[in-house]
Amino acid sequence: MNELESRVRGTVHILGAGLLGASVGLGLRERGVDVTLEDLSPTAVALAADYGAGRIRDAADPEPTVVVVATPPDVVADAVERALTEFPGAVVTDVASVKLAPYLELLRRGVSLKNYVGSHPMAGRERGGAIMARADLFTARPWVICRDRDTPAEALALVEAIALDLGGVLTEMTPEEHDRSVGLVSHLPQVVSSLLAARLVPATEQAIGLAGAGLRDTTRIASSDPELWVQILGANREPVIELLEAFAGDVTSFTQALRDTDAPGAKRRVADLLAAGNRGVGRIPGKHGSSERFITITVLIDDTPGELGRLLTELGELGINMEDLRLEHSPGAQIGFAEIAVVPEAAERAVADLAERGWRTL
Repeated sequence: MNELESRVRGTVHILGAGLLGASVGLGLRERGVDVTLEDLSPTAVALAADYGAGRIRDAADPEPTVVVVATPPDVVADAVERALTEFPGAVVTDVASVKLAPYLELLRRGVSLKNYVGSHPMAGRERGGAIMARADLFTARPWVICRDRDTPAEALALVEAIALDLGGVLTEMTPEEHDRSVGLVSHLPQVVSSLLAARLVPATEQAIGLAGAGLRDTTRIASSDPELWVQILGANREPVIELLEAFAGDVTSFTQALRDTDAPGAKRRVADLLAAGNRGVGRIPGKHGSSERFITITVLIDDTPGELGRLLTELGELGINMEDLRLEHSPGAQIGFAEIAVVPEAAERAVADLAERGWRTL
């Protein structure tokens, strides 16, 4: 099979021409799949088509093989029901970030779910819309499949084929398992990041000017679309509330220990909570899906054209495998910081070799 040949035969119809829908379309089109698009907004669907995510569906088009519902979370159940009714021979999936609520709503309505397989690619960007879509958005990202015991093997295979075509890493969960899991790894971080960033609103410009990588890291996702997150959090509120209450308990315990750090056990409580954070971050999958940790070397680079390219070239010449790269500028200075992650056994040699070539490291 050619690497760009699709596992899917027939037409894939996408309902919803935003970031995820357009990204699915772009990825499938690269593999030669016939993709049709539909959206309540004529402008949105026209824009997605202009970017190459597919063609606008015509009433004369034959029934698609698969329908991918990529609508906002609060109308997913409506869109899935409509797709199952309008295209009775097609397999219908959705890419919504909450799985249990729409599934239960469809059951409540008495909709036959024989041809429905819920799914969720764990991918996205801070901003939405077709203009932000990417064909490689799902590459190496987990793609959760939620099926029930009545799901036909053929329907499951078609949804899995789309996920695999787009580079997703398949995993199966029940809708309940999915919602609890994304509540922890996606929805709670969004709330915490947004609330932390909100603390910056009344801050002085002088204080903001001191911001570094730590603040940027912890508030990066706070720029996400509030309207979308109101829908997501409302649909998954029970797991998120449980997580927030536990988090609030940790914050209260930490605050109480800080009130009097000379009290018996106070310093240990602070240390224990910080150490628990060390253990937790150590469990976050790293490169290639492993939990291997890397050492970060910070290289100072002049803020001039070509310097970053020279650094990357010389890293290659030195045989240093860069596992990750993050850039930061120093406010008010013509200098930047390139944070390079390497495996521990290569760190000492990397620092020495870079120094020999005139690079300054921290």
